[in-house]
Amino acid sequence: MTAQVHSQIQIPTGKTVWLTGLSGAGKSTLASRLTDRLRGQGQPAEWLDGDELRRNLGRGLGFSREDRFENIRRAVYLAGMLNRHGVTAVVSLISPYADMRDYARRELPGFVEVYVDCPLPVCEQRDVKGLYAKARRGEIPEFTGISDPYEIPANPELTLRTAERTPEECVEELAAWLTGNRLDPLRA
Repeated sequence: MTAQVHSQIQIPTGKTVWLTGLSGAGKSTLASRLTDRLRGQGQPAEWLDGDELRRNLGRGLGFSREDRFENIRRAVYLAGMLNRHGVTAVVSLISPYADMRDYARRELPGFVEVYVDCPLPVCEQRDVKGLYAKARRGEIPEFTGISDPYEIPANPELTLRTAERTPEECVEELAAWLTGNRLDPLRA
């Protein structure tokens, strides 16, 4: 009788880098560049963009607190699936409420909250879609930062100030932080 030895397959668990901040703060720009950087280094990574998620998975959801939480719940579910397969999820969502981000932190091992800090006037200047102007005219109800609150993260792992630094500098800072805190997906 021969003994069979089964080797255990080790699949690394991916991380979730969650970028939160006002519309126009630079979340998508940073998420796109970080995702490209990770892929360029051979790391499986997917960017989950708030606009794309709403368009493809959140049709019918509005901007009430309940609908926003449902949108976050869906993003967390998708990020968790990616993470279980060793893929780093880079999420760029306004995620305006602390309880929503706390939910994501509880559900996602390896969760990294990155506050993309940018003053409201700068976000409004950057707004190519004119959403802030529409919100100020009352055409968009429940718009974060104007008629709906944004709860600034109390203890994010990292704060990136995009009004003071270039996107390249911010991505460098984020990559250095991930590496220095042993959350670099390539070294995990």
